[in-house]
Amino acid sequence: MTMRGVPAYGFAAIENCQSCGWRRDAFFCQLPSDAIAALDSVTFTNVYPEGAILFSEGEVPRGVFLLCHGTAKLSISSGDGKTLITRVADHGELLGVSSCISGNSHNTSAQTLEPSQVNFVRRDDFLRIVASCAPAAMNALRQTSRDCDAGADHIRAIGLSRSAAEKLAHLLLTWCKHHGKSTDGGTRVQVLMTHEDISQIIGTSRETVTRLFRDFREQNIVSVRGSNVIIHNRAALEALVLL
Repeated sequence: MTMRGVPAYGFAAIENCQSCGWRRDAFFCQLPSDAIAALDSVTFTNVYPEGAILFSEGEVPRGVFLLCHGTAKLSISSGDGKTLITRVADHGELLGVSSCISGNSHNTSAQTLEPSQVNFVRRDDFLRIVASCAPAAMNALRQTSRDCDAGADHIRAIGLSRSAAEKLAHLLLTWCKHHGKSTDGGTRVQVLMTHEDISQIIGTSRETVTRLFRDFREQNIVSVRGSNVIIHNRAALEALVLL
């Protein structure tokens, strides 16, 4: 396994997909050995710092971006500069797959939330692999379905919630479900986003997010320790969503 040390980022890049220890069942690259070898032969490995733009809304797709390590936010923007974060992509996900397959311009922008390893595959190479490998095609379809489901969930949370508190409660419960870790004091979730980022997810102002977190802390629903949010009273958040 070929590895390039990147001490500033806290992890070492892995340049050989066949020997990668990060792969899990949910990863796009969980493929048969021959497909992994084919993918490996056309992959360009890069390590990006926090805040790096992978692709921009309206840009012609050059290929797909496999998020091997780290996280990235996907967002859309209006003409007057307002931004809405549609979802946060986790490691193992394939970004830009829908635009790459359709040939249409990217309908979102992708930006890293932390130092991340991202493997790039050019569009022609990706389409060739998908056309010749059924598991790769199925994984691409699974990623597209995941994107659609996430979009529907986001629209439901934003469009059908009646208050900013309900929107934030829904977001915290979603994080608990997918990334929460049980502790003696409650469910701990690592949050790499600022209050500004969170406001762009739930469609409100940064000041409102700051106020809501203060209210939740005062009610002993949550506490914040560095980049970690601890959910002490999950039932209280669920009650807000059900109102």
